[in-house]
Amino acid sequence: MPHVSMVLTPGFQFLALGVQAAFELANAVKDEAYYTLSIASVEGGPVTSSSGFAVPTIPLAEVGQVDTLLLLAGLVPPPPQDEATLGTLRTMARESRRVAGLCTGAFLLGQMGLLDGRRATTHWSYARQMREDFPNVRVEDDRIFINEGAVWTSAGLTAGLDLAIALIEKDLGRDMAGAIARRLVMHHRRAGGQSQHSELLELAPSSDRIQRAVIFAKAHLANPLTVEELAEVAALSPRQFARAFRAETGQTPAKAVEQMRLEAARLMIEETRHPMDQIAREAGFVDIRRMREAFMRQYGQPPQTLRRLARAA
Repeated sequence: MPHVSMVLTPGFQFLALGVQAAFELANAVKDEAYYTLSIASVEGGPVTSSSGFAVPTIPLAEVGQVDTLLLLAGLVPPPPQDEATLGTLRTMARESRRVAGLCTGAFLLGQMGLLDGRRATTHWSYARQMREDFPNVRVEDDRIFINEGAVWTSAGLTAGLDLAIALIEKDLGRDMAGAIARRLVMHHRRAGGQSQHSELLELAPSSDRIQRAVIFAKAHLANPLTVEELAEVAALSPRQFARAFRAETGQTPAKAVEQMRLEAARLMIEETRHPMDQIAREAGFVDIRRMREAFMRQYGQPPQTLRRLARAA
């Protein structure tokens, strides 16, 4: 009977506790107590969340044999922990079958030294800090979750549910994972390789004219999408359009179009079996060479590698 222990640190984000629902539903679907659950902390006692609510916990030393250790932190990365705390966590992690850092909980794994030489992810807004704090970790800030052997990390808060369902899929199979996702009313169960955020959300222009141009570009990526074409959609002169676009989005039209093409191509690479030349055409890259160059600039990896990683996830 695998035991899942959620370890809280002061200032943890309350929503992260929602991952327990996936394991609870696994028991309900199986109609048996397959997983057992506990909420623990290194010292035990009440632990206060970032919203001010306190949650009772048991001391980690009293949890017993743990199968899956889940480390939960807050809306911001946790401060450096003292060596006694890290030692307790390391011991428990070594004795567990697998350990996961949810969102900023990945920083705890980094402090424990468990991410050295591994790929890892965290909330995209703290990826740069993670690279600076842990230079021996290969941080991938556009992943939903990453599985590196016995060590797992996930992106922002709701990605913890995707990670939990992936853990259950490892234990109980794809059908069980799909059934839990349906019970959770998850519109789409995301594989670990999917991007954390959408380029359209990043652009967020404020005026109707620039919004129309962005929406048109997204729907017509196979077009050349020159400044002149987009300016016509926005009913502006090319010069006015280029100036307004940059003022509202912080990017040039050419850079924004390339980002949208990258996003579209990446989704096709991860979610379809289309050949690369077809994906390049549909995303507007003209040929594979130009698409590969754009991927190397943005992701540091060619499209074929990203497809292989997505399939493995």
